[in-house]
Amino acid sequence: MARAMLEPDFWNRTLQNWQSELLAVASMAILAIYLRQRGSSQSKPVGTSHAATGVEG
Repeated sequence: MARAMLEPDFWNRTLQNWQSELLAVASMAILAIYLRQRGSSQSKPVGTSHAATGVEG
């Protein structure tokens, strides 16, 4: 195991995986913020209390 960590191919694959995970998480966070700010029907208004979550009517 220790020898594999010295191989350049190991670090290349590890960094590529890290970059893809970071890109995926960042894009989901940005999209969630954008949808909340745009008044998505899937999220409650920004100032509403937690108790008011749910379907109205």
